[in-house]
Amino acid sequence: MKKYWSNRIKELEAYVPGEQPKDRRYIKLNTNENPYPPSPKAVEAMQGAIGDEMRLYPDPECSAVVEAIAQRFGIKKEQIFVGNGSDEVLAMCFPAFFDGDKPILFPDITYSFYPVYADLYQVPYETVPLSEDFTVPVDKMLQPNGGVIIANPNAPTGIALPLEAIERIAAGNLDSVVIVDEAYVDFGGESALPLINKYPNVLVVRTTSKAYSLAGLRVGWAMGNENLISALNTVKNSINSYTLDRVAIAGGAAAIADEAYFKACCDKVIATRERSIAALTELGFRCLPSSANFIFAGPSAIAADELFVKLREKGVLVRYFKKPRINGFLRISVGTDEEMNVLLAAIKGILG
Repeated sequence: MKKYWSNRIKELEAYVPGEQPKDRRYIKLNTNENPYPPSPKAVEAMQGAIGDEMRLYPDPECSAVVEAIAQRFGIKKEQIFVGNGSDEVLAMCFPAFFDGDKPILFPDITYSFYPVYADLYQVPYETVPLSEDFTVPVDKMLQPNGGVIIANPNAPTGIALPLEAIERIAAGNLDSVVIVDEAYVDFGGESALPLINKYPNVLVVRTTSKAYSLAGLRVGWAMGNENLISALNTVKNSINSYTLDRVAIAGGAAAIADEAYFKACCDKVIATRERSIAALTELGFRCLPSSANFIFAGPSAIAADELFVKLREKGVLVRYFKKPRINGFLRISVGTDEEMNVLLAAIKGILG
């Protein structure tokens, strides 16, 4: 029964997040969370933010986070927009940049929130089929459009486009906004950040949820031309001026500033990923080349959905997508070496 629902959402198919079970303890390799704790400096900053000032509204400009990003990436503060996780930043991009006169473009296999936002904001869209090797076909992203969204590295495949390919897309779509969603770029991808001063239509979106181990805090941001940032601020200040709370501002700023800890965690994840890909390949899996903190792996000796169920029974959670072309794969988040050893042992036991 959907009485009182608006017509806009009656037929909306909402995004389904990864399972967060509460019935028992699992090894969680299903939601691409970082297996390592956040920066101790970030934890200290968050603890210090809890006090009498919590009765006051937070800084609507998120100045501490903006300043940390500006210093870390060498850009102007006016080129930065901060939101409650990159999902919120992306959600604000749709009313800021996309109208209903031309369809926006994104790959057919990518982050499944994009079509949800398009339907919510009644923005028409066309999906561009990935190539047979699951790479993004750059030429097909140059057809007439009202905007382009690319996750780079892509999800759930983990495959990244080189910077020159992103630049071809930016240069070929100067009349529309090109959003590059870089949630996983810190694990081996090449950032499109160098393009924002060259192309006024390029917006780069980042998050602290993956590489900074702050999925529970919700801090994301966008970097681009001042004109694009102004549009996002107009949307934000028409919905909720206080996107980040005091704890998130303190923790996000400290985490972004702690570059040494950030790099050490990324290096560990990358090393474990490569070791795990080699081990899975030896077990007969087809592993796509990953530049993310997850592995997209297709088993050969057992159906992917069956392996998904059997792993859950053994206390290991991975992600399965019942969708055409990718229903023979599992997306496996990279855990610690110990967690990946448990996964590999479980797979060997299942395969006999």
